[in-house]
Amino acid sequence: MAHALHYGSSIFEGIRSYPTTDGVVIFRLTDHLKRLFNSARIYDMTMPYDRGALASACHDVVRINHLKKAYIRPVVFRGAGQGLSLAAETSTEVAVGAWELGSYLGNGAVENGIDACVSSWQRPAPNTLPMGAKAGGNYLSGQLIAREARRLGFGEGIALASNGLLSEGAGENLFLVFEGALHTTPESAAILNGITRDTLIKLAGDAGIRVVERDLPREYLYLADEIFMCGTAAEITPIRSVDGKRIADGKPGPVTRKMQALFFGLFDGRTADKRGWLEPVN
Repeated sequence: MAHALHYGSSIFEGIRSYPTTDGVVIFRLTDHLKRLFNSARIYDMTMPYDRGALASACHDVVRINHLKKAYIRPVVFRGAGQGLSLAAETSTEVAVGAWELGSYLGNGAVENGIDACVSSWQRPAPNTLPMGAKAGGNYLSGQLIAREARRLGFGEGIALASNGLLSEGAGENLFLVFEGALHTTPESAAILNGITRDTLIKLAGDAGIRVVERDLPREYLYLADEIFMCGTAAEITPIRSVDGKRIADGKPGPVTRKMQALFFGLFDGRTADKRGWLEPVN
């Protein structure tokens, strides 16, 4: 009888840990938990634990299970309840799981890229659901987009916003490359402002790579010099083609490779952690 099962009233985060020469680290845990609490605020969910307790639980689940490259999933959901109007009166439950996770979109996806398609399913309009919250119910949209793409033989789907402009992938943000600059859809395009997206924007700034947040029409997918998806699970996955149209030579381009090197360099020492993003597992 959990309210979340009947009405989708759950929020969650996906967080990665990585092995480094100094041991296993959790990437941007503080920022992920901040977003979790922001999602709870949007949906008026009373959090039964503070951030410190949840951070400790994330550390514990990695350490006790001897995980290295793990995906950590704190989930907060409304418990037993009998109706939509009683949401605020239900208890709030919390769980934290974790498992080893390699390449989310398949073996070789990060190295070689995937073929994507534009989905027939659109993201909800801004005044229907708050897509800025990482809420369980929002991912029904992502399921439809991803399953359609797989059914049609593609590695992942790309969604349009309700205005017909580009939004994001089924569970990933988008970057298009034009003349060496990164172009990404804005937060107003019914996207989740991803932690990996924010990471890449900051790393690109450090490296002198221009980033442009702008509305992008669908056809720009066919004209871009390079395209890649990013997310905690997907990391940085190049896109080789969209709707059967090859992107450039169909191989990951130099800007994509540069962003991969900067991102993964955080975990092998090639990129300095200037912002304290790497939190050693206790």
